[in-house]
Amino acid sequence: MKWDAIDWDALERLRAAFLAGDAGGQDYWRSERDLESYDQTFAQRIAWKWDYVLNELERRGWSPSAGELLDWGCGTGIAARRFLKHFPAAPISALALWDRSPLAMQFAADEVKRVYPRLAARTGLPAGREIGTLLVSHVLTELSDRQTDELVAIANHASAVIWVEPGTFETSRALIAVRERLRETFHVVAPCTHQAACGMLTPENERHWCHHFASPPPEVFTDGNWARFGKISGVDLRSLPLSFLVLDKRPQPSLPTGAARIIGRPRVYKAHALVLGCDASGVRERRLTKRAVPEEFRRLKKDVFDPLQVWKCSEDEIIFASDLPNSIG
Repeated sequence: MKWDAIDWDALERLRAAFLAGDAGGQDYWRSERDLESYDQTFAQRIAWKWDYVLNELERRGWSPSAGELLDWGCGTGIAARRFLKHFPAAPISALALWDRSPLAMQFAADEVKRVYPRLAARTGLPAGREIGTLLVSHVLTELSDRQTDELVAIANHASAVIWVEPGTFETSRALIAVRERLRETFHVVAPCTHQAACGMLTPENERHWCHHFASPPPEVFTDGNWARFGKISGVDLRSLPLSFLVLDKRPQPSLPTGAARIIGRPRVYKAHALVLGCDASGVRERRLTKRAVPEEFRRLKKDVFDPLQVWKCSEDEIIFASDLPNSIG
């Protein structure tokens, strides 16, 4: 990374706009240097969230749809670049990069062409209505209701959708609303282990939200420049909460009976843990004891657990837990 080229004042200005909640009101990119500075800092944190999601899709045996790839609200194009890195052999006919900012679109296109010179990459929306895979990243906090409706309409013309947002209560709930609007048209791939209505929508779960945690690379904790960035931005470099949604119109393999997902971080006590989990029966907090499931309890205590699991339960107690097998189907 070119830390000496970063405009720290620009990062402070961008962060202030994000915190004020008015970033959606206008184009906040003033120069190419703004984009370069953002791409090496804030965008890297977004990249690690995309890695979390794309690693899960690879593990689940998912593959991209054929056709044009659209990165909607592309910013610096970090989502498209991570996608192309994870799926280098994807049957992509072209890449379209769209953003309200012409400066951002051009920056994103140049960065993609630098890494993938043979890929047909262009700015603007696809010429046709049909889209192979739609990528959406960190946009819901900047969209009006009308703009969200327009984006959902675009999503309906895609074969697959991968949507990543911050792991806050508000964005998670907004993404759940998108899921409910699209699940009759698409198969839900992730984070859910089922196709039913979201279990978060029941009255007893109104205080919860669907969020998960990605991990930054180890060098973040040993590099003084990242420490400086953390101080300026006011973000906890150790924590990368995210919400995400993956949809696909193609049939998806069935998951094993008892497939469940851990939401957020469990509350671990001396001899038991309380785990908020989602499965076909809904979202509920279950108890896992050290005596009944000792190995999984140790992993929960060390915060090294797999969020995708297969459970056997007796009422609200987990009596067996194992990691969900890779490459389902």
